[in-house]
Order: sequence, then structure tokens, then C-alpha cells
Amino acid sequence: MPTIAGRSLPAARAKRSNRIVTTKTRSLDSVRNIGFIAHIDAGKTTVTERVLYFAGRTHRIGGVDEGTTVMDWMDQERERGITITSAATTCGWRDHTINIIDTPGHVDFTAEVERSLRILDGGVVVFDAVAGVQPQSETVWRQADRYDVPRICFINKMDRVGADFYKAVDSISHRLQANPVIVQIPVGSEDEFEGVIDLVESKICRFTDTVGSFREGPVPEEMIEEYRTHRDVMIEKVAETDDDLIVKYIEGEEISKEEIKEALRRATVDNQLVPVTCGSALNSKGIQPLLDAVTDYLPSPLDVPPVTGTDAGSGEESFRDASDDEPFAALAFKIVSDPFIGRLVYFRMYSGKMETGDSVYVSSTGRRERLGRVVRMHAERREDVSEVRVGDIAAAVGLRSASTGDTLCDPRSPIHLETITFPEPVVSVSVESRTRAGEDKLQESLQKLSEEDPTLRVSVDSELGQTILSGMGELHLEIVADRIRREFKVEANLGSPRVAYREAATRQARGEGRFVRQTGGRGQYGHAILEIEPLERGTGFVFENKITGGAIPNEYIPGVAKGVEEALLTGPLSGFPVVDLKATLLDGSYHDVDSSEMAFRVAGSMAVKSALSRARLVMLEPVMKLEVVTPGEFLGDVLGDLGRRRSNIRSIEGEGDIQVVRAILPLGESFGYANALRSLTQGRAGHTMEFYRYEEAPSSVTAQR
Repeated sequence: MPTIAGRSLPAARAKRSNRIVTTKTRSLDSVRNIGFIAHIDAGKTTVTERVLYFAGRTHRIGGVDEGTTVMDWMDQERERGITITSAATTCGWRDHTINIIDTPGHVDFTAEVERSLRILDGGVVVFDAVAGVQPQSETVWRQADRYDVPRICFINKMDRVGADFYKAVDSISHRLQANPVIVQIPVGSEDEFEGVIDLVESKICRFTDTVGSFREGPVPEEMIEEYRTHRDVMIEKVAETDDDLIVKYIEGEEISKEEIKEALRRATVDNQLVPVTCGSALNSKGIQPLLDAVTDYLPSPLDVPPVTGTDAGSGEESFRDASDDEPFAALAFKIVSDPFIGRLVYFRMYSGKMETGDSVYVSSTGRRERLGRVVRMHAERREDVSEVRVGDIAAAVGLRSASTGDTLCDPRSPIHLETITFPEPVVSVSVESRTRAGEDKLQESLQKLSEEDPTLRVSVDSELGQTILSGMGELHLEIVADRIRREFKVEANLGSPRVAYREAATRQARGEGRFVRQTGGRGQYGHAILEIEPLERGTGFVFENKITGGAIPNEYIPGVAKGVEEALLTGPLSGFPVVDLKATLLDGSYHDVDSSEMAFRVAGSMAVKSALSRARLVMLEPVMKLEVVTPGEFLGDVLGDLGRRRSNIRSIEGEGDIQVVRAILPLGESFGYANALRSLTQGRAGHTMEFYRYEEAPSSVTAQR
């Protein structure tokens, strides 16, 4: 990297040297599909804004506080200073094309992280140098683990009071059970943070202002010992992942920086190591070295295993290599209703290439559609392209039948790629238009919004005649209501939040269902005997058939299973779904003429309802993981309030005057907690919450239901 005085790169020069290589000329090994993921307020969007500026993609630095960021383009995002929806863009760095997705950090919008990580090859996890690993940091880390996404870490806010680089790295090891390897160490911290020492390149980058200017040079004498200590640790960790390097390390031979980079890249791609860098995004320090680390260590589409799926014809497992010569296959991971051009379907290309005008097969619906306009996204702005190839992230305009998680593929070689799973909603409110004339527009807006957001569910309470909106939290539903008003011009009233309880069995029970109906002609006959038993929390529903000897023909067994599933949607205690249950079909009988799948569907429903009446059901309530950071003088008031809210205090940790309380809090007791906490602590405390699991509710809650 050149020595630079003044600003790091003139905008025009940056655009030329870091241009986005066109789809037709770029090499696939120079493509990086990455996402920025982190806890809320760790600085993801600020990092992304600096990355785009230094890569020459933008010509001014946007600020979250000023509401001028490129990636947070929604009105709600700019007003609240948080990321709500993931935004995609593309930039260039060192002749590499980097496709970037900036994701939300708030737990209510975790689905945006889920679908982004499903289609990304690598991730940059941003941590606050003061707080280290925070609750949502753990959540996004687990999501990345689930999809085997290689990561690098960026310890941000090194210039904040209380910043501690090594403590943050230690929290990554202990709280995330990760294997971080430090590749940069900070020069100073807090208001004395002035640069980083690159342990691989053995040089210092000293930042000279707040717009990214820096000077390179040899490691200063006063830091030689610290540099050597951490470099030896880095080399040892890297060598442990490579047979050739471990031999050289044991024999005391010199290991070159090229060998270190190659081995570290392989270990990162294999998720054996996680390189750690540092800086201060707000003051544009450490961004260029971070970009170097992205291109050096994170994988290209060629470095990750071929995408797997199911052949649409044979049903057998099928693979698609990351090659232009393969039949094209892409995964739709996001749907957006654009008020100007209509429906946008974001997709990631895994193999082959598509051109505008091609015929596309949508695997879930079995329909063929013509690929009309294709665009590359830069936040909310669009750039038309004529073709997309393997490794690209783009959006198609007007694909009517594609939904989130669908596969778009070549009609001559159809394939089903693994879809995306999303968490279940935990909070519900009723919603209604303030005017009778707005009812139709409200239903239309809810349909479009639920299509965009898989964690937003719309249902109708038949008893009360109300439309029920279910989501991931109060903020989630508040944002939805605001979008209904602003984007769809519908004034709507929301009811009070309601908790999405569940029911569960506590013991085994048997039930019998016999459905017999004679109507003068062909009747209906279905008879099923089944046993139910409780499963561990979070297991879901399991159906097993133990009938032997043809008591019920095989073609009727799916009908029994379907009837059981439908009956479990409405539990006998309070109408909430029954979860974590295994149903085993033991016996039954059929009629040669009168039996049908529908009859056994009803019989299965009757049998499981009979069994549930003997299974001693209990109510389950969602509980949240809560972390409160408060000045020590308010600790007693905070703990007293949590005690009144039926919380379970897990730990209290203190450093200086700051106390961190970690607790488990029932969701039903969390409504309005933000306002209560502000009142108790004069606005000086902060908190974060994320969904933990379902637990048995006390009898007082059950009685209220």
C-alpha cells in the first residue's frame, strides 16, 4: 500500500484504481461476497460507509447520526439511527470485486441476517472495543456457524474511553468458543489510538487525520517486544493448521510472509482460525487494512464447496460447481416491493450465467418465467446489467411467482437448492384500518410486507373478527405500522402487544379417533389409534408410523399425519399451538369402499385431541435473554424492577462504576421495559434483549390465559 500524505486517495483516482471489474472480464477468484454483521451500535454501517468511500464507490462519507448514510436509506433507518433492512452494494479493491451486504444488528430484524448469511461466502464481524462480545454478537456468530461462513473480526471504536483490544479478543475466545488469531495490534488506545502494526507485513500504519490518511514505516523500537510476542503467537497458531509450516516452525526455520498469508487464508476458509484486525471506523482509521484482509483471507466462490440441492426430476442429491459452464442456478433470498418498478427479487448466482430474456424455472412453483430486467443494487439505487454470472448478487424485476428461499434455475436442468429457515414470531398485535375505505388497502399492504419479511405473519382471529399481525418484537411491529402509514398511505390502529404462548404435553397418552359418516351413498370411514409423548424444548413435531400388517393402507398414513398437525395448531388450553410433541400411529382400521384420505385426516385430528385431553398440558411462554449496562448507583433499582418482572438474574459483572446485569426475562414482562429503565436510571442505562427459548409458564400466567 503506498505512503500517502493528505487524504488517502483522491476520489477520482480511487474510482480508477479500485474500479468494479465488469462481469464479463472479471476472474471468479477475485470475487468476494461478504456481509458486515454485529451487535446493534457496534458500527457496522459506519464501517460499510468508510469501505465504500475508500474503495471509490462513493465520494463523501455518510454519517449515521446525521442520517446521510448510503446503506441506511429508509426513512425509519435514518430517523432512528439503526439498520432495519439488509442493503446490498458492490465495490472494488485491489482488482477485486467485493459484493457487500450490510445487515441489521437489532434482534427484531435477525431474519435479515439469516437470509444474508445463507448466500454469503464470508463475513466481517464488527465488535465494540469497549463492550467486546455482546448478546446479538453471539446470535449472529451462531448463525454464521450454522452456514459455515468464514469470518474475520474488526475490533471497532479503539478510540473510545475504555477501549481494550485484548479484552475484546479474549471475549471472542471465551464467549464464542472461537479461535481468533491477531494479525494487527493497535498502537495506543482511547484518545491515544494512532495506528496499527501489521504482524504479517511487519510494518506500522500510522494514521495522521480523521479522513483515512496514514504513513507506513518500520515497527517502532518501543513496540518491538510487543510486536515480536504477538507475531510469534500468530505464526504458531497458523503453523498448527499446516503440516509443512509446523515442521519449519519446530525446526526454527524462517517462515515468509507469503507462506503465512497462504496458510492463514486456508485456515480462515476452513473455519479453523478467525483473523482479527482493529481500528476506528468513525475516524476512518484501519479501514484500508481491513479491506486488504478481506481480499487476502476471505474466500472467493471457488474456495467454498459446490452448492448442493435436490434434482427436481429424480429427487436425488445434486451438485453445482461455481462455473460458467454449469447450468445456471440461483437462490432468491429477499423480496422487495418497490413503489416505482414493482417487485424486486434479490438472488445469488451459484452456477452458470443468465441473460435478460432467458427463461427461468422457479422450483417451488414449477412455473417458468421470462427474465426481464436485471439490476445490480447499490442500496436503493439500481444499475441495469445485461447478464449475471456465477458469484454475482443481483435483483430481477417482475418475477411474479418467486418467493424468499426459492431456487431460480435452468428449465432444462431444474434443481431445488436448500431453502432458508426463519425463527417463529413471538409478539402479536391486532391491526385495523381507521376507516372502512382503507380496509382493502390495509390488506394489500400487509400482503406485500409479509411477502418481503418471512418473520411477519398475518392471520385472522375468526372469533373476534380481527386481523392479527405477528412479529419478532415491539420494534419490529412498530416499524411495520410506520411503513403501512408512510408507504401505503393507510392510517391503521394497532392493539396492545400479545405474547405468542405455546402449549406442551408433560406425559404420554393414547387417543383414538373414529370417523364414521353414512349419507345414503358412499360414506366416510377412518379409524386411528395413536400415542403422544413430550419431546425436548425446541424439537418441534415428529410423526412416526408403527403399523405393520396393513391395518391402515399406506396411502392413508399421510392423511393421519396431516390431521394431527392441523389439530396441534389450536391447543385445548387456550388455543395456542401445541409444540415439541411426538405422535406415533399404533393401530387403526379401514373400509374397502368408504375410507379416504380425508376421512383419515379427520380421524387423526380426533385421535390426537383425545390424547391431548389426557396428556396434562402446560403453557409455555417465550423468555428473553436480557443484558443491562447501568451505572453502579442505580444497580439496586434495576435489580428490584427485574425482580418484580419475574426475571432470573444470571450474573452481575462490574468494572469501575459500570455494572452489567445478565438475566432471563419473560417476554410478557418486557413490554415497556425501555421506558421503565430510562426512568429508573435518568436515561443513563442501556439494555439489549434477544429471544432465548420457551419455558413453562407459572400457574398465575396460565390462569390469566
